Amino acid sequence: MADADIQQGPKIGGLAGVGAGLTRWTEKWIPDSLVIVFILSIIAFVMALIFGGDAEFMKLVGKKAVAGTPAAASFGDRLYGGVVAWGKGFWFYLKFAMQMCLIMMTGYILALSPPVRWLLDKLAGLPNQDKPYQAIVAMALFSTFSAWISWGLSIIGSAVFALFMVRRNPKVDYRLLVASAYLGLGCTWHAGLTGSATLMMASPANKLVVMGTKAGWITGPISTGSTIFHPFNLILVVVIIAVVTIIMAKMHPKPENTYVVSPELMDRLKIYEPPTREKTKSPSDFLNWWWGFNLIIVIGGAIALYSYLRGKPVGNWLTLNNVIFFFLMLGILFHWRPWSFLKATEESGKAVWGIVIQFPFYAGIFGLIFFTGLATVFTGWFVAISSKATFPMFAYWYGGILNYFVPSGGGEWLMTAPYLLPAGKALGLPAYKTVIAYAWGDMMTDMIQPFWAIAMLAVAKLNFRDIMGYLMVIFVVYFVITSIAFLILPWI
Repeated sequence: MADADIQQGPKIGGLAGVGAGLTRWTEKWIPDSLVIVFILSIIAFVMALIFGGDAEFMKLVGKKAVAGTPAAASFGDRLYGGVVAWGKGFWFYLKFAMQMCLIMMTGYILALSPPVRWLLDKLAGLPNQDKPYQAIVAMALFSTFSAWISWGLSIIGSAVFALFMVRRNPKVDYRLLVASAYLGLGCTWHAGLTGSATLMMASPANKLVVMGTKAGWITGPISTGSTIFHPFNLILVVVIIAVVTIIMAKMHPKPENTYVVSPELMDRLKIYEPPTREKTKSPSDFLNWWWGFNLIIVIGGAIALYSYLRGKPVGNWLTLNNVIFFFLMLGILFHWRPWSFLKATEESGKAVWGIVIQFPFYAGIFGLIFFTGLATVFTGWFVAISSKATFPMFAYWYGGILNYFVPSGGGEWLMTAPYLLPAGKALGLPAYKTVIAYAWGDMMTDMIQPFWAIAMLAVAKLNFRDIMGYLMVIFVVYFVITSIAFLILPWI
């Protein structure tokens, strides 16, 4: 973003300055997320060579131990066995990768639909133009609540809302507004209805659930009533939303120090426009635009969804497939005509490339950890440094640190579940508490990690360094509150 695009005010110091410095460090030293997953794959391979079990490697290379003697894998066996383990895991989670793509796309499609755009435009007109902090409050509340509903919806919906908001409220600080739009991805998404780990563990057919049940880490699927809708989780969500909203509003500068969007930048802030129907020229045009197809599919979808949910406890309604199916049907309904839905799908498809290409490599790392016995070693390390009282907080911190380098809630859970769940069990902690701790830790560092902000910033025409200072302030407050909360969790 050119300096001429925004009327400059004084630089922010303190924590905001630290945040800007962290952004510069990240941009200089942290490579693209695909390169990071390559590096992590190599690290996992080396650790498997060093710490992996002999028996596991012997099994991987198809050798049997001599009767009466301990199994000993040679260095060559370990090299070859490590590659075999990586390969065994590589295609393990294609279904889950597809589910994550659809979570992203269905939320994106909803955000681009005419009813949602109309609602966002109306909401943007509610704040008083002469009280710009009200725009920040509205933006923060929308971002955090929409992310709790669907992180895919929040990523683009918040960006679109920010553009409507800045048009209706030209006196608002634009950088603070966009920072507020990103709050949901760092504060509420993994505690909400589309949280990767929570929905994965609630899905009976999920491979991790099946394997975890067989291995004894868990007793079966973990109901969302024990994770997403647990009172601890809901209360913490409410507290975080209230606190971060107040802080963001308090950070709005005085008029003379406000970063106001210039007319030149305002002209470049384009909002996606659904296609308009032209005069029908052929039968194919009529079919592309006939609303009846959408209505028939949605009615059929509603009946099918009812059949999935009928007779099941409410806590078991939310599984990955059910959530995706609901948002997909809602997107088809809201776009009303096939062509409008198709074009929104085409636009949303641009955002899922990272998931498509990276998830097989996350699954490969899972293979290295699980099939070489490395998970057992990691479990022992966590048990050695933790107690039942401190494990949730340590798991929370660990999830946040790892997330900075692996910015994928689902991908990271694939790698960590094989040792976090057994460690929690060994310490006497219920599995659902381990899942909650991981989920909050995973999103902790999202707000200071630029990966998921790319799509939003492309719409907003800003760089991550432009909003990082504000997010750093929120990160510190968020970290303190949630760390205390996870010291309390074992006693609830």
